[in-house]
Amino acid sequence: MKKLVVLVLSLAMVFTCVGILSACGGSDGSDEGSGDASSMKVGFICLHDENSTYDLNFINGAKEACEALGISEENYMIKTNIPEGQECYDAAAELVDAGCGIIFADSFGHEDYMIQAAKDFPDVQFCHSTGTKAHTEGLDNYHNAFASIYEGRYLAGVAAGMKLNEMIDNGEITADQAKIGYVGAFTYAEVISGYTSFFLGARSVCESATMEVTFTGSWYDETAEKEGANKLIDDGCVLISQHADSMGAPTACEKAGVPDVSYNGSTVDACPNTFIVSSRIDWAPYYQYAIQAAMNGEAIDTDWTGTLETGSVVLTEVNEKAAAAGTQEKIDEVKAQLEAGEVQVFDASKITVKGKPFDSYQADVDTDPDYTPDTEAVQDGYFHESEFRSAPYFDVQIDGIELLDTSF
Repeated sequence: MKKLVVLVLSLAMVFTCVGILSACGGSDGSDEGSGDASSMKVGFICLHDENSTYDLNFINGAKEACEALGISEENYMIKTNIPEGQECYDAAAELVDAGCGIIFADSFGHEDYMIQAAKDFPDVQFCHSTGTKAHTEGLDNYHNAFASIYEGRYLAGVAAGMKLNEMIDNGEITADQAKIGYVGAFTYAEVISGYTSFFLGARSVCESATMEVTFTGSWYDETAEKEGANKLIDDGCVLISQHADSMGAPTACEKAGVPDVSYNGSTVDACPNTFIVSSRIDWAPYYQYAIQAAMNGEAIDTDWTGTLETGSVVLTEVNEKAAAAGTQEKIDEVKAQLEAGEVQVFDASKITVKGKPFDSYQADVDTDPDYTPDTEAVQDGYFHESEFRSAPYFDVQIDGIELLDTSF
């Protein structure tokens, strides 16, 4: 009889503990698997703040996704101005301590610190945009994400080419003066892929287009970006685009009266006379997908690539005051061709390198310290960007584009 009483009491204690753990959402105190938006906490780490067009785009996507999922403002935390160093790890650890079950970071240099955090906090999901190592790290709680923004860049390039043709037809420039200037941050594959796809889009409608690229050595340096744009304009560039995050280049264009294709959002309010269009990644679909998976205790893709079809690659409205007539119609036409697979951005037949055909290229997909090429990326007549991993790996210097400096 005594043994029976002990057994009953022991079972009661077990059931009580299970009930407590269930109420907490799991044995580690997290809400993973609960599917309850009211108790889910989410963290975001941003390199800069709302003054950066790049980070503002992430912040807007974060807020949109949380709102769509019913996550209240007090349950998502956005840390801004977090450098690409130990500060990123510290910010991630603080978000873990605050109860976040999933944490996102938005800049390339954050990756190693997010990986370390994932190793140190295995019960929390870590998602990193623009990173390259998730598919080789093999961590269940570390993930990379990007989008086929090269398609958006290509479409923005089509708009640029339309403008160049209009300038030629109006006698403002000659065909051999159709030179584009591009302000880039670093000589990373992400930047190279971006300016090359933009150039190929422009050349698809303006065959005489050429491009000059200058680099700033920073993702966000308004003075350097403005100076870079002015240098390109002084060198005869008649249209400017960018892969840098401030208003430096757009405002330089507005002052000089030079057409501009910006990035990560419309600059029409500040540059009504020169802004044509902008492409950007809409991060809301990825954030919503990953957060929902974390809420439901489901696996998150190791390497996720958003597309035109998922709504992850978008363009702003065309500013008809600055754009050539028929630009929106042409963008719509080419977008449909991209979605149908009838047009490939990196069509090998449209590319030469040092005068030679572009029919083979070993890309560095499985990033190692020596950046050793490991994957044949030219297949079926085109370079397969963001298919073997989400982050861009197109780093080819093609004919028609001149780099003014490569020190970054």
